[in-house]
Amino acid sequence: MTIGELSRRSGVSQSALRFYERQGLISAERTDGNQRRYHGTTLRKVAVIQAGKAAGIPLERIREAFDALPTDRPPTKRDWARLSRSWADELDERIAMLQSIRGRLTTCIGCGCLSLKTCALLNPGDEAAHLGGGAHYLRRVSPRGRHPGTRAL
Repeated sequence: MTIGELSRRSGVSQSALRFYERQGLISAERTDGNQRRYHGTTLRKVAVIQAGKAAGIPLERIREAFDALPTDRPPTKRDWARLSRSWADELDERIAMLQSIRGRLTTCIGCGCLSLKTCALLNPGDEAAHLGGGAHYLRRVSPRGRHPGTRAL
């Protein structure tokens, strides 16, 4: 199919498709007139790229996953399932982190102080100061081994 057909069928702009090609995510054969022609399976790859992007998977990781697909035949349903499973742990970690952030943002906004320096709930004794600058509590477990904003039992 032409780049225009691929663009129409996938809903992805031609410029994005050319970018994906430069990044090694998709490939096209060239006609004698140097026009791109995409194999039908490219439509599936573009769909996976879009889904991966929506899930926050970096394009580099998507390309690495595509590199593991067979080159001598179109990918099967089993191939696609294996590809998606390779991202499952990463997605589970991202979901857990986002849920944790959501809970901590609600707690912080709920108390109204918005000051981690003086917050007795999320940062008692300004324990975050020794971690240096940055939003440490939005990224990791506190030095006490628990997520900030949760109470020790």
